[in-house]
This record gives sequence, structure tokens and C-alpha cells, in this order.
Amino acid sequence: MALTRRQLLKYSGLGLLGAVVFAGCRIPDREFIAESPVMIPEDLVYGDDHYFATLARPNTGVESVLVRVMQGRAKKIEGNPDYPMSRGKHSAQAEAVLQELYHPDRIATPLRRVGDRGAGEFESISWDEALDELAARLNDHLVNPDTIALITGPLRGTLGTVVSQFADNYQLRRYAFEAVDQTAVRTVFNRMYGQDRLPTFDVQNAHYVLSFGADFLSHWHAPLHYNWHYGEFRGETGGRGKLVQIEPRFSLTAANADRWVYANPGTEGVLAMAMAKVILDSREGNPDGMAALRETIEFNALPMETVEEITGVKAGVIETLAHDFAANQPGVAIGGGLAAAQTNGLFNMTAVYMLNALVGSVGKKGGVIFNPPAPIPNVVSSAATNPLMDFQRLADDFRGNRINAVLVRGVDPAYGTPGSMQFGRAMRENVPFIASFSNFMDETTLLADLVLPDMATLEAWGDDVPEPGPGYEAGALQQPVVMPFVEGRAFGDVLLALVDDLGGRTTIKLPWANIQEAVRAEAQELWIKNRGSVQQFSNFEEFWVAILQRGGWWDTNATAPAPQAPDLSADPGKALPAFSGGASTYPFHLLPFPSHSMGDGSDAHLPWLQATPDPITTAVWSTWVEVNPRDADALDIREGDVVTVESAQGAIEAQVYVNPATAPGTVSVPMGQGHSSFGRYAEGVGSNVMEVLDAVSDETTGAFAWGATRVRIEKTGRRERVRKFEGMVVAQTLPHRTVYEISTGNGGGAH
Repeated sequence: MALTRRQLLKYSGLGLLGAVVFAGCRIPDREFIAESPVMIPEDLVYGDDHYFATLARPNTGVESVLVRVMQGRAKKIEGNPDYPMSRGKHSAQAEAVLQELYHPDRIATPLRRVGDRGAGEFESISWDEALDELAARLNDHLVNPDTIALITGPLRGTLGTVVSQFADNYQLRRYAFEAVDQTAVRTVFNRMYGQDRLPTFDVQNAHYVLSFGADFLSHWHAPLHYNWHYGEFRGETGGRGKLVQIEPRFSLTAANADRWVYANPGTEGVLAMAMAKVILDSREGNPDGMAALRETIEFNALPMETVEEITGVKAGVIETLAHDFAANQPGVAIGGGLAAAQTNGLFNMTAVYMLNALVGSVGKKGGVIFNPPAPIPNVVSSAATNPLMDFQRLADDFRGNRINAVLVRGVDPAYGTPGSMQFGRAMRENVPFIASFSNFMDETTLLADLVLPDMATLEAWGDDVPEPGPGYEAGALQQPVVMPFVEGRAFGDVLLALVDDLGGRTTIKLPWANIQEAVRAEAQELWIKNRGSVQQFSNFEEFWVAILQRGGWWDTNATAPAPQAPDLSADPGKALPAFSGGASTYPFHLLPFPSHSMGDGSDAHLPWLQATPDPITTAVWSTWVEVNPRDADALDIREGDVVTVESAQGAIEAQVYVNPATAPGTVSVPMGQGHSSFGRYAEGVGSNVMEVLDAVSDETTGAFAWGATRVRIEKTGRRERVRKFEGMVVAQTLPHRTVYEISTGNGGGAH
């Protein structure tokens, strides 16, 4: 007997009678659980749909959303119109959170390894068994807590507070992992202005935006926020601003810019310093800024002819950009992406962000806006991560048998670290006990002895302090909008449950039974403040309902203090980059970039995002390498040829995509594919570009220099049609509309 969806819903409303009918029709048990009126949220009225404000946490950042729920099922996600960071906008990545909730490969119960490590042989166990085993293994090693490593992603809000306090109480090693981190940018703002939090770049109110490598319309920093800003920037509100994108790759932001300027990889700092010198010499900057920065600029700026040679950008272009930036204030200079992912990343970012101080756009509308910390003391409001150098040392400790246990939650360092580090292998062969808190069997979870399924975002309590923020105090709330679909438990709840099993110092500053209780306790402090977007409630319960309905709380009057004068006393490091691989053997600069939809690969298991076309090539479900037409001719390759992209560290295969907007001597490959274990939609698709990257880092901060590897291209003799929305159409330059001018080697540039 076949049932339609409509019949299923009708019968499920009949309670026990319907259950009997379903049992005869062999409907899966999970359908009864999800649809049973007994189990659905208490405030659900049968037959009606309801919208709940909560959070989505895709790879592009945390978003406040409204979820349409009907019959206990989450049906659709939309942006929260009330939340100041998005104003009703949402991303494709946020919508795909629904697929994560109902994913067929989601881990349904705790698992214990029964076969060889990495073989994927597990048995299902109960939560009581899992927690007993976890507590026992931790107790075995607590005599020497420095041998226990806790690895998570960047965490803010209550969960960040709980995890940090748990690690502090036990004196565990705590690591925050992010394959593409913001270490260089964070270091600059910490050094120059004493800021722990990343600022907001007020693009919407700027007249001129000068971006060095920051692909903020695709995947850099907070793309949803900046796409909304970009719409206002181009709209009628403040007049049409001008956007200049400076980077070696033709990115989505470059495609939307008024002008794209190619600069040789890693030379953005030299270019920015030359622009600062032009502004200084012409006295077009802010008087205070020029006085404060004169010595630094004159010491670091190179002669213009040298700058031309190093950067590949003509002196006339540099001077025009400098004059335009100074004359069209308010304006803002932004740096990040490939410009920061170099061995001289800190120098590049220092030079770029110094431009804002030079023209006086720091702390002003249309410039750089600093954000205050969270309104509740001790709540984590900055999601800084550890640089690559820390994970290299951790891998060395694995190999030296100095780590007895690893707890990893929600990240996949076995996949997301450069291949030359052999991080996963070092962990597999040397760590006695690994526990993974994950919903999916990714490469790191596959190595675990114990797997504890986490709650999906739409099933759990939580909160967030947005970074970047809106320029004033703000916080967003996450509430469960559906019943748990599998037997998962929230990571924070598990840590708090361990307090009873482990005892001792774990109780310090962790008085809550679970994350819901912790979030409510912090909300009570907001209620006592009686200010901001939700106030004047006589009792806390009414206040609690009100902030849940609005998705959070914010206070437009609680802004950050006025910025201090920039401090440039610290050494920014070397001005020129170094690359892994000699130019004679490896003639191409490899320019990796996060996938527009899947980022660093953490959302590669979601088919909607696999099928979301890359905005430049329209390619899907594959790994391609973008090659300049002249280089393609020299190599005798064409679109669809399968080639090896080889570095001194290894090789991967990719399909050729001949792109007129790719600069000669460079090739670009997206991140995110090549998973060996991450569910049916990710496994075996494309190649992982991390495997060919060398583990080189910024010399000062230790941040991963993922744009500092050189490669060569070799034909395999095989061909396969590139899966792209363009079909068989080959990218080409329009007649009389040259998008790239081939450099003569001295003073060339793109237009």
C-alpha cells in the first residue's frame, strides 16, 4: 500500500488510530516520531505553519533566520527582517541547513570503533555507554591534562564560554581550527588599535572601496552582511560608490568592481605602501594621520619604478588609485583573502589598513567601524583561531607520542590542513584515544574511537555575538524549532554532563545543567539592564519570549569607544613574499580560493551547495583549474582536459577551464572537493587542493600562507566534459573588450 504525503499527515493527526494504519503500511518509525502530535513543539497548532526565529550556521558564518515549521518539520528558511546584521537577507548556504537536518547520512546514534582505525567499522551504542567510556578515558589521562587536546571551530557566545571554561578548568590544550583563517587581519587590528574583535567595514556608506584580495561578495569574512552593504553602496541611498578590487585572481568581487587591478601574488603590501607614499607626498591625507604615519611610510615605501617591477602595476595606475581614494571620502580600504595568505601576509595587511588611518576614515561613517564586546561579561565575542603553526606543533606532538587523547568537535583538520603536514596520519598512528562530536563521518571522525552525534542547529539551543557586529552591542538567539531527528546531544550539554562524572575543577564557573539554562541565565542579565531593542518588561519570562520572537537583542546606543591613534611600533615583517617551489620547475603561482557555495569543504556534503554554480565559471560537482588561454596554448590543453596540478608536496587531478580573465603564469583551483569520507554527496567528487599546498606560514603570525605554493601542469591524456551551467560554451574575450592586457614583464597591468 502506497501513501501520499497528504495521507500521511492526515493519518498522523489521528494519533493511535493512525499509528496502527501506518504500522500495517510499513512506514518507517522515524516518520511517526517526527509527525506525532505528542512529540512536536508545544505551541504548534495542527494544520497551521509557524515561523520561529533562530540561527543558521553555514560555512559562510552565522545568520539570524526565520524557519517555517509545519507538522513538526522545518520547511523553509528566510532571513530575519528584524536582525541588524542581515535585515531580512539570507544566503543559499543558510537554506541548505535544512538538508543537513534531514540528511540521509547523518549519524543517528553514538558509535564505538570495532575495526582498525580508519576502516570505518563501528558499532552502535547507547548514550549512557558513550558517556561512561568518554569519562573513563578522560579520567585515565587527567593526571597529565597537557596530553589532552580539545579541537573545535571558532566559537562565540555561550558555547564558546562553556568550552573555554571547561578547557581552563582542566588545563586542557584548546585549539580553534579554521582552514582559511583571519589571523593576519586580527593581528593588525590588535596591534594598531588594541582591538580583539574584527571591525565592520562600512561599505554601504562609503563613496570609495579599495579592496586588496578580500573577496567579500563571495566568501571572505561575512559575505551575507557585505552583500547587503554592497546593494546599498550601489543603490540610491548614498549615491553610487566606486569599487576597486586589487588581486591576482578574477574573483566574484573583481567581477562586480568598477575596476579590477591585477597585482603579482603577495605584492599587495608593496602596492598599498606606494599608494600611501603618493597620498603623503601630495598632502591629500588627514593631517593627524599623515603626522602619525609619516615615519613608517617613508621607511617602508619603495621607489615607484621598483614598485612597478615588483607588483606588475603601472605607476600611473598606482597614482590614480591613491589620488582617487584620498579624494573620495568617506572611503575604506579592505584587505584579506589571498593578500593575507602569504608569507608576508602581516606586512600586506598592515600596509592596507594603514591607508584608512592615513585618510582619517577609522571610526567614521563609511570607514572602519569598531565593535564593542558582548553586553554580558565573560561571554566570548571574538572567534579567533589558532594559526597553522600551532597545528604543525600539535602534529609533531602526535608523532612524539606526547598526546594521549583528542576531542574534536565540528571541524575536519585531517582534511583541511595542507597535505605536507600529514596531520590525519599523525593522529591515526600515534594518538591512543580520539573522540569526535560530529553529525557526519568526515575524514577526522573516521579516525575516532568514539563518535558522539551532535545536535543540528535547528534542534538545539544557543546564541551568538556577531562578528563583525553592527557597530553596537548585539546578540542573536538560537532556539530549537523541531524535535531531534536522531539521537544526538548538543556538544555543550555533553561537556556540562561530564562535570558530574569528572568532578574536581570542572565545576568552576560552569553552574548550568545544560546550554539552554546557560543561555537563559545570560538573558536574565540583559533583562536586568532594561535597555536596548527589548525592554520595559516587568518579569523575565515575558522578556524571554520577546527576545526569542525577535531573534536576539541589540542596543544601538551601546557603541565602541572612540578609536585610539594607530600604533605601528611593532615590526610588520618582510615586505616581499617567498614561495614554495622554484619557478623553473613549477612555473605557475597556484591561487586556491574557497568554493563560493561550500567554502573550505565543510558543506560539501549538502547537494544543494554542490549544485550551486560557481559565479565565474558556472561549474558544479567538480574540481577545475582555471588557465589563461596563452598558457593553455603553450601546454596544448583545452577545456575538459584532465591535468595534474603538481607541487613539490604532491599532485591532484583537475579539469581544465580556459579563462581569459586568468592572468598568465597563474592558475586557480577551488577548495572544498576531494573528500574521501563525508557522505554520499561529497565522497569521490573532485580533488582536494590542500593536498598540494605546502605548510608554509606568515613569518610573524604563523598563519597559513595558502597562496604561497607554485605548481606545474601536466597532461594526463584524458578528457571529461566540465559540468557547468554554461553548457558547451567556452569562455572567451568579447571582441574589442579585452579584459586582460598581457604584461611585457615591466610595468604591465590589468584593466
